[in-house]
Amino acid sequence: MYLKQYFLGCLAHASYMIADEESKTAAVVDPQRDIGQYLEDAVANGFTIRHVFLTHFHADFVAGHLDLRDRVGAEVHLGAKAEAEYDFSPAREDQPLALGPTVRLGFLETPGHTPEAISILVFDSAQDGVKPRAVLTGDALFIGDVGRPDLMASVGVTSEQLAGMLYDTLHQKLLKLPDDTLLYPAHGAGSLCGKNMSSETVSTIGKQKQFNYACQPMTRGDFIRLVTADQPEAPAYFSYDATMNRREHASLDSVLAAVLRPLSLDEAIRRANAGAQLLDTREPAHFAQGHIAGSVNVGLGGKYATWCGIVLDRARPIVIVADPGRENEAAMRLGRIGFDQIAGYVDGGFAAAAAEPSLVSRVERVTPAQAAERLASSAPPVVVDVRGPGEWEAGHLEGSLNIPLPVLKRSLDDIPAGRPVLLHCQSGYRSMIAASLLLREGVRNFMDLDGGIAAWTKEDRPVAAPVGAGCSTAN
Repeated sequence: MYLKQYFLGCLAHASYMIADEESKTAAVVDPQRDIGQYLEDAVANGFTIRHVFLTHFHADFVAGHLDLRDRVGAEVHLGAKAEAEYDFSPAREDQPLALGPTVRLGFLETPGHTPEAISILVFDSAQDGVKPRAVLTGDALFIGDVGRPDLMASVGVTSEQLAGMLYDTLHQKLLKLPDDTLLYPAHGAGSLCGKNMSSETVSTIGKQKQFNYACQPMTRGDFIRLVTADQPEAPAYFSYDATMNRREHASLDSVLAAVLRPLSLDEAIRRANAGAQLLDTREPAHFAQGHIAGSVNVGLGGKYATWCGIVLDRARPIVIVADPGRENEAAMRLGRIGFDQIAGYVDGGFAAAAAEPSLVSRVERVTPAQAAERLASSAPPVVVDVRGPGEWEAGHLEGSLNIPLPVLKRSLDDIPAGRPVLLHCQSGYRSMIAASLLLREGVRNFMDLDGGIAAWTKEDRPVAAPVGAGCSTAN
């Protein structure tokens, strides 16, 4: 048996290739939209990718199932309760699929995160053809958590109904598997598809029975209350991506071929004046030193796709400003979340605008020592912490106002007027996104804490113990 996990850190997403090494038949599960790595591994091992599965209609990324179908002719498989525009084979509990003489796949209907969700059992007859060697649980059961049940509320299924389904999924199916069954989920720590996921990428059913808070003995009602509480705010693009995964759509390669075109600076500015979004993908320090006025900074070095999905308008064209040579990466990673409305990229990147002072804006950054001096002055700035509430509660600057980045634009009135603002996050990545949003909204009297609270605490500067939550909306 061949089983390989592919973990995409930017989206905290795990996909898989399973193959029978005798028949050389392979299946890919929950693929990302850029499918090159699966094709390369198939060629390297002599495999033919004949099947591609979605454990459910993912909300946080656009899957590569149609790309694999179109590129290598793979058959698409979805849960039996799924409805989609394209042809697919329903994966049913009573219809296992043999990849060859050694490896076969079985299926469990595991609703809860979504109604159509399935989990995939992997049997290896070279070890034990009766007990499953592994289970790929999608977003039903994570390491340390379960899938959030609130993402489908907009399509007529309540979070309480889905949470009840999830309780049944756990106790009637997944937790009845042998304790030594390897557990491979579709997401890990950093994903917004759960609230307490581990950074581990593989576990066992037995370990989850022991350590996962949602797998402990409790009543159905207690479970529903537990898993529906304190879920992070779902980005607006989640519903779009879930719908896109149901629909026939263009392959990523065809999208990139159509949109990756250089634009002169004048053309980029003209498009921005007509409503396009200027997306500067450089690192925060470079953006602070100079950028095209009106651009939004989301650096390629962080959770780029997720934050682009949160702070950009999916319906408006995007003009990319990138370091030369990184334009394709910037566009491809937007394509992973279905943001295909790319108008092009600025030819030469920011350097094309650097000699035009009227087009350039900057962000003031201060060191922890400079920030401390200003905070001790007779007219201290308002400290705006754009981290999530849990991060803020774990330790924050005295008197800071917690406004998580996802709600910053609609919370500007919560920032006291007439005083300078000191922005910060954990490292400076999110606060520079915040800085770019403030500039675009016409706010000018602010500074950014270089290195964030991590730099502040590294110098042994004080942080306050929690005194209660600030803005209550979760990151």
